[in-house]
Amino acid sequence: MPILVSDLANQVQESAHRLGIQKYDIYGASVDETSVQVDQGEPKQVKASQRSSVTVRVWNHEGTLGITSTTDVDPTGLELALKTAYDASFFGMKENVPDFSPEAMAPLAGQEEDRVSPASVSDLIAALIAAEKELLAAHPAIASVPYNGLSQRDMERFYLNSDGAVRRQGQSVASIYLYSKTEQEGKKPRSAGSFEVSRGLEQLDIQKCIRETAEKTISHLDYEKIPTGKYRVVLSPDAFLSLIGAFSNLFNAQNILDRQSLSTPESLGSAIASPLLSLYDDALHPENIGGELFDGEGTPTRRVSLIDQGVLTSFLHSAGTAKRLNAQPTGHANMGAKVTVGSHFYHVLPGVADSAFDLSTADNVVFIDDLHALHAGVQALQGSFSLPFDGWLIRDGQRTSIESATVAGDFRQLLKSIIHIEPELERVGAGLSPRVWIEELSITGE
Repeated sequence: MPILVSDLANQVQESAHRLGIQKYDIYGASVDETSVQVDQGEPKQVKASQRSSVTVRVWNHEGTLGITSTTDVDPTGLELALKTAYDASFFGMKENVPDFSPEAMAPLAGQEEDRVSPASVSDLIAALIAAEKELLAAHPAIASVPYNGLSQRDMERFYLNSDGAVRRQGQSVASIYLYSKTEQEGKKPRSAGSFEVSRGLEQLDIQKCIRETAEKTISHLDYEKIPTGKYRVVLSPDAFLSLIGAFSNLFNAQNILDRQSLSTPESLGSAIASPLLSLYDDALHPENIGGELFDGEGTPTRRVSLIDQGVLTSFLHSAGTAKRLNAQPTGHANMGAKVTVGSHFYHVLPGVADSAFDLSTADNVVFIDDLHALHAGVQALQGSFSLPFDGWLIRDGQRTSIESATVAGDFRQLLKSIIHIEPELERVGAGLSPRVWIEELSITGE
């Protein structure tokens, strides 16, 4: 049920007046979610949840700030949250105190409503059982689909402050995930997965998810060890954006101010990658299903150029980091116990076709499809990584699955070693990217 944000703003204003609070802001979200899992043609798990979260910030007459969070969005709960935040404000920090975003009342660039009617639980179960059945029938070696899920979410977000800013956004998102596993006598189990997202169940491309999962799984059946050495490497869109995300401190202004970044404030304008690479963060891209119109401080989201032809052009900012670095907020603030900065949706600009870089004719090239253990194998402040991966060794255009291997390197060197970016974009969880060719990376076989 949509939150009447204008009514909420009036209630909060009355409560604040009673408590003697002059300056405050509130960011909140509510989510209705239904998800199903199946196992061998039977429902395994059905979950439905309704959850809300609200973060309240109050500034006292001394200018210091208190923050509290609550799951209670009725007038009594919000008034208690205001009082708690006000009491906490007298113990708040004295330096670099956050303030309202200067763009909290600027116009938004998208639609406030983007909802579809939810499907019934029985329809979700039926669709997922059918997908599992079709995937199991795709090849005799595919024995199970141990991880799967079909979910739909209806979300409402809002922001308001004592200066009169009132924002809201309602949207629907549906997603499916399939991950299949093989069993063959005398061979190791092989597995692969795929993910699709859309506005609702009817728009969800379930067939594409089934097809990609089957093709990837089958392609790993005949595997070989790979000799340890240095190889030319092609990163799938998912693998490349996984690395971008793992080293996102490069662009994160809060990380830079905290000295937890590979960049410094002076890094802007320096060449950090091959001139072939141009990277954006674009929350409003049409392919970004579930994209946010505004961030936790009410700042409108937008397209931000991070790397332009290899040159670092922008950082991602909250209102606070922008003020400290003499920049503009970019709409990347996450509201919580403290304001953090995070990305939305990466977009790597496609390159142009070049017959010298064609996987169908490549020789002695490693194609990395999926990187694992990023939580453990990435040294984000050193710039280094050593990660297990799923992929293929390509000889004379023929793919052979790699049994077990890790890829290692330095992320900054990897960016400068890009020798080709393919022309075809693919949407993955973190954004849009083509396949990216790297001159050389170290591969360690089992």
